[in-house]
Amino acid sequence: MLLIPAIDLKDGHCVRLKQGDMDQATTFSEDPAAMARAWLGKGARRLHLVDLNGAFAGKPQNLAAIKAILAEVGEEIPVQLGGGIRDLDTIEKYIDSGLRYVIIGTAAVKNPGFLKDACSAFGGHVIVGLDAKDGKVATDGWSKLTGHEVVDLAKKFEDYGVDAIVYTDIGRDGMLSGINIDATVKLAQSLTIPVIASGGLSNLEDIRKLCAVEDEGIEGVICGRAIYSGDLDFVKAQELADELGS
Repeated sequence: MLLIPAIDLKDGHCVRLKQGDMDQATTFSEDPAAMARAWLGKGARRLHLVDLNGAFAGKPQNLAAIKAILAEVGEEIPVQLGGGIRDLDTIEKYIDSGLRYVIIGTAAVKNPGFLKDACSAFGGHVIVGLDAKDGKVATDGWSKLTGHEVVDLAKKFEDYGVDAIVYTDIGRDGMLSGINIDATVKLAQSLTIPVIASGGLSNLEDIRKLCAVEDEGIEGVICGRAIYSGDLDFVKAQELADELGS
């Protein structure tokens, strides 16, 4: 089970939001590259970056911070990034800079043709981020709820050739209320590609629950507010995941 620290970027700083609200941002570091190095030092095997400004603007915004992180750790562990990725040129530039995976969210839902082109051009580097509430997909920084069922869209995108799905329960994200295990398992069981859980991770019990269903196709979990607030010790959590997965 991959435990993937999240570094959410807003105005060049590392922050955490509550339920995607840009007005409810807590700054945890003004040096995202140093934060990336710190998580690598604690045993992280992958990093998850979110360009929050980019997600809302629809184009990359935190390029200096992203490049600094990639320069710091990009050759040592895979780094994945979502937020504001809307065209093939952006993907190419990110991958050329050392990014391993791009995460396409809103654009995948609104412009499936773009996603299909991205998978054709950059196979092995494309992940789709599906944010949902009550089984329905949300877009535009979670501000718009669509009528699309998560499972239906995920199956469609799997056929396009995406590498994995990051599934976020937006009702839980940043709230330390626990992973939505049932919904994550339901999604994973419907696919052959891996699912990465996201939203609400709060304690070691969540890690135990996820490891118990890892064989259903859940590859990892994104660790956000809990590892910054101290509610979850990342080193202990990774040790537990390794122990349960061995």
